[in-house]
Amino acid sequence: MARRLHRRQLLQLGTAGTLGYLFTGPAFSVPRAFGANDKVRIAGIGVGGKGSSDIDQASQFMEVVALCDIDDNRCGDKGKKFPQAKKFFDYRRLFDEMAKEFDACTVSTADHSHALASVMAMRAGKHVYTQKPLTHTPFEARVMRETAAKQKVCTQMGNQGSALNGLRRAVELIHSGVLGQVTEAHVWTNRPAHYWKQSPDIVARPKEATAVPSYVHWDEWIGPAPMRPYALSEIQKGRPVYHPHDWRGWWDFGTGAMGDMACHTANMAFRALNLKTPTTVWAESAVLNSETYPAWAHMVFSFSSRGHQGPCTLHWYEGSKDGKKVLPPQELFEKVLKPGEKIVDSGSMLVGEKGILFSPSDYAAEFRLTPEKDFAGIQLKHPEKHAMGTDKDNDLFQKQEWFEAIKAGKPELAASNFDFAGQLTETMLLGNIAVRAGHGEKLQWNAEKMEFTNSPAATKFVTKEYRKGWDWLKG
Repeated sequence: MARRLHRRQLLQLGTAGTLGYLFTGPAFSVPRAFGANDKVRIAGIGVGGKGSSDIDQASQFMEVVALCDIDDNRCGDKGKKFPQAKKFFDYRRLFDEMAKEFDACTVSTADHSHALASVMAMRAGKHVYTQKPLTHTPFEARVMRETAAKQKVCTQMGNQGSALNGLRRAVELIHSGVLGQVTEAHVWTNRPAHYWKQSPDIVARPKEATAVPSYVHWDEWIGPAPMRPYALSEIQKGRPVYHPHDWRGWWDFGTGAMGDMACHTANMAFRALNLKTPTTVWAESAVLNSETYPAWAHMVFSFSSRGHQGPCTLHWYEGSKDGKKVLPPQELFEKVLKPGEKIVDSGSMLVGEKGILFSPSDYAAEFRLTPEKDFAGIQLKHPEKHAMGTDKDNDLFQKQEWFEAIKAGKPELAASNFDFAGQLTETMLLGNIAVRAGHGEKLQWNAEKMEFTNSPAATKFVTKEYRKGWDWLKG
């Protein structure tokens, strides 16, 4: 494990005119070209939790040469599988020491650190696989898109449903006009529920700090966010408040249910309807507080015409209100559910002139067109125009697709590359801003200027303040 460095020692790593990756980020580099037999060398940044399977799957196609995690236990455990890999707790040090020794990286940190690690990697000419949601703020999503395009690197976001044949078939059916004009999309999720605590269970920061475990590098975990003491939960005794999991429900570190699941569950609708920039965003929610996401929310995004597709709205539903899940209107379920069939916890519906496409799953692996009698004979399993995906291990397939894009030098081969994923993430995170600062008002979005024209208060949440030493996105 690379040893802990004090700030003075970190500063000494830079030269007189530059401070290296540790404080300024890298100078811009270009990705190397690969021959047919060349190995792609990969580093894993964040190798616990989802990051563990990310680097494991990537290793089936690439050579793992470095592991980085702020948690020494997690890094050590993963090091047992990849003993040849050098270990780090600070990804800035990884780039300082090994920038010329790897070609790609996975980024599976907490949401608030996704963009910084990913942009640093892309500017160094590395191909990047970043977990969903791509970023913590809309501004970061825009920077990720632009950086990937400028650097010509191959990228992929970890919304693995993009690899499923079912989703790809649903998308091309909507593109074919099978439902006529689609005017509404409704998407709902089973989060947060029992997955993590937020409001109303937690509405304030912990009252007492706890000693940081010796294996956790807390300053590096906090990264660009405002400093918060390490703490244990007051309602779940002995459970850490933030790392390794429950950061999701905190404004400063996570993106709530929207960030956690919209990149999955709204993915099919976003692709099928060719959604990009909304004109307005509106939200209603439970009581707000300054620290954690609300108990429930309903967000509405309005989109103008896109080519042959007319104006439409996308509704997002999360959480529970008065003991009942927040869901689309009952009359829509009455149109799509079969006798005796129950409402599913997560899913989506696209409402068109000729019927409804209903998917009872997070990833749109399965769907049906209703009324079913009107669409008899239409196969729903495999794409006919889009590239074939998979019916099985979609997570592994996504890594393979990314690897093949890298080897071919064709970023467009990765279905969830940052050009698409950046737009999806940017748009979805606008919903969280409408919840936090919209106050029930329909916010007017100017994508070019990245501002809400009728709400300076909401505009300030398009980006965020970065802790000193962690702001290099604008460089």
